[in-house]
Amino acid sequence: MIARILLSLVLLTSPASAQEAVARFGNGEAPFTIRSTTDIAILRPALEAFAERRPDLAITYEQWGSSALHVNESGACDGDVPSADVVLSSAVHLMVSLVNRGCARPYVSDLTRALPANRRWRDEIWGVTQEPAVMIYNTDSISGEDVPLSRFELLDLMRQRPDLLYGRIATYDIEASGLGYLFAYVDSLEATTFGSLLEGLARTDAIATCCSAEIIEGVSKGDYLIAYNVLGSYVENASPPNVGTILPQDYTLFLSRGYMIPEDAANPTAAEEFLDFILSEQGQAILVSVGLIYSNDPAEDGVIQSARRSVPLALPLLVALDATTERQFLARWTAAFEQVSAP
Repeated sequence: MIARILLSLVLLTSPASAQEAVARFGNGEAPFTIRSTTDIAILRPALEAFAERRPDLAITYEQWGSSALHVNESGACDGDVPSADVVLSSAVHLMVSLVNRGCARPYVSDLTRALPANRRWRDEIWGVTQEPAVMIYNTDSISGEDVPLSRFELLDLMRQRPDLLYGRIATYDIEASGLGYLFAYVDSLEATTFGSLLEGLARTDAIATCCSAEIIEGVSKGDYLIAYNVLGSYVENASPPNVGTILPQDYTLFLSRGYMIPEDAANPTAAEEFLDFILSEQGQAILVSVGLIYSNDPAEDGVIQSARRSVPLALPLLVALDATTERQFLARWTAAFEQVSAP
């Protein structure tokens, strides 16, 4: 029998508690707490299936923003707030920093060993999804040759159609979104177009906002015509009929959400079992069905192998968190906007 789900989408206003929503799964008595940046609606099928396998558990799933989750789990690592049993986040540079601080428990199984080297680090963090960073566009307003299939074509469109795009391109606010900062930082390392792209976004008065759902809805409504660096899984789950998705042909970043078992987890056994479940054949099939794993077949997703760029779970990600690097990067972002916007 499918486990009964007690779901409460409660927006919390207390500054000491920054969950965006909370859901409860199962009727058991053993507490099991997951803190995650993944929308409840997306991960629900996996949580339901795991609750069926472990009817003794009372699963609490807390949905957080990536930056707030990092602050909370840093506090948990220091013993200031209660620890979760699982932390699952798309802001993997922040996750690597927690592991590097000694905040995680190690675990090894046949399934974790089978992961590629760039999706596991120190047997303390594991990449459990494969999600591209995509461009999206409003198909009612942009079509045919105007659809930019690469960053180069996006630059051309911004230069050729500034009247069309002014104030109608969206991207993540890299100061508010840990994921947005990560994507922008990796872009700065990968793309020869980064400087020009930054200036183009500024010149067209691009909108920086925090959240995938807000960006996707804005594109669907026509408030924005194009959005850059949106996580593809959220687009696939929203499935708006008038929003097209582009996996950039120059290169497409693929992100694996980081899974960590905190050192002070109260129920580490359940955390290990949940990790193995989502890495199992059944779990991976569920993640495919909800869009958290994209195909590795170029015939299906249109991205040739040489254009794929994985964000590795590894120590070099900490460079993005170096105080001087972060300050200089944010200053470069801000200065480009100010320079173009100045009279």
